[in-house]
Amino acid sequence: MELFYYMVFGGLAAVVAALELSKSNKDRINTSSAFNSFKNNYLLVYSLMMAGDWLQGPYVYYLYKSYGYGKGEIGQLFIAGFGSSMLFGTIVGSLADKQGRKRACVTYCITYILSCITKHSPQYRVLMVGRILGGIATSLLFSAFESWLVAEHFKRGFEQQWLSVTFSKAIFLGNGLVAILSGLFGNLLVDTMNFGPVSPFDAAAVFLAIGMAVILSSWTENYGDSSENKDLLTQFKGAAIAIASDEKIALLGAIQSLFEGSMYTFVFLWTPALSPNDEDIPHGFIFATFMLASMLGSSIAARLLARNSVKVESYMQIVFVISSISLMLPTLTSFLVTPSNVKGGSISFSGCLQLLGFCTFEACVGIFWPSIMKMRSQYIPEEARSTIMNFFRIPLNIFVCIVLYNVNALPITIMFGMCSIFLFTASILQRRLSAIGEKPKTEEWTMLKEKNAEDEELNVA
Repeated sequence: MELFYYMVFGGLAAVVAALELSKSNKDRINTSSAFNSFKNNYLLVYSLMMAGDWLQGPYVYYLYKSYGYGKGEIGQLFIAGFGSSMLFGTIVGSLADKQGRKRACVTYCITYILSCITKHSPQYRVLMVGRILGGIATSLLFSAFESWLVAEHFKRGFEQQWLSVTFSKAIFLGNGLVAILSGLFGNLLVDTMNFGPVSPFDAAAVFLAIGMAVILSSWTENYGDSSENKDLLTQFKGAAIAIASDEKIALLGAIQSLFEGSMYTFVFLWTPALSPNDEDIPHGFIFATFMLASMLGSSIAARLLARNSVKVESYMQIVFVISSISLMLPTLTSFLVTPSNVKGGSISFSGCLQLLGFCTFEACVGIFWPSIMKMRSQYIPEEARSTIMNFFRIPLNIFVCIVLYNVNALPITIMFGMCSIFLFTASILQRRLSAIGEKPKTEEWTMLKEKNAEDEELNVA
């Protein structure tokens, strides 16, 4: 079965290489040297940040299990992380808009480093604190960096289409190549060098520290709405009204929540799905294979985003349908393939089929990230970008917490079936977004800002 892993990895690598080498001029966007310098600096930082995140990914569940905790207790730790992201994410997002996105990115590094340090303790309370810190860091990772990039991009006068170049490269490198190298490096530390399951977390802290140094030395600060007389409650209210008054923003938030909720549930479930009878599977190598599939997706997305004739709102409908089918495989194989009851050993035939489906899903993830970033840059107002992006994470965190809380009550096949339904629902909502995407943007956000300004003037008077 070891040959199967190498065949899947090699096949994906060949396709990615072929796609990258066969790019023509119409697959590329002509840019300036100033933009390339800016883009490369951001990609360096983003890659270091993602290295710090991806090194931890394959070993969180494994580390908790090595400390003697069961699936239910591990589920509670995961719930703490997503719950923390839900409760504190919107606050830190608003602070990023008000206090500065660069400062928020530095805060991410410090918070995540502290989270890594807690992994050295087997005590449940300490691990819980680490998960809470990790949840806060995750909210910053998926809002502050993108918000800084978009604001800085336009502040420097670069064309809007060039953003898609940075987005697709960031996913190709940060969510692809860096993730693969992180998975292999983690495998080297844990399995080859026998440094133990906590070693990837130590390595992650080092990469985060290096990235923080680059941010402090080369980034400038930018803000959303930095008005001193606007408190957090006013920012929350403004972001909520922007979402409620513009159907496009609301649809985008629902689509993101459905997809990311399914994705994070998948992160928790893929290990027990592939090894239901404690089969011996190479976690780091499988993780690297998933990320190679994600690279394939981001390479496809780069080609699609480079074409003005192709609407991101249109092709994402197909992506969501494919991702829905791929996560339905565990449910289908439970009915069509006779399950094995043999403990240990190598991956089963059912596991092989599921692995192929999971690789397909990861390819969809690779398409999703640069595409959703492009849509967010189009539809979300700059004044409250981080706040609104973290508002989007509230429903997805609730969804994941509910799933993880009931992890022992529901079979894995049922949970994958739920994810499949949510992804199909996302495709329906994407179809609606595509239908209204050409309509002029609503003016409610501008009207709201003017009303707030009038109210503030009255308060001063």
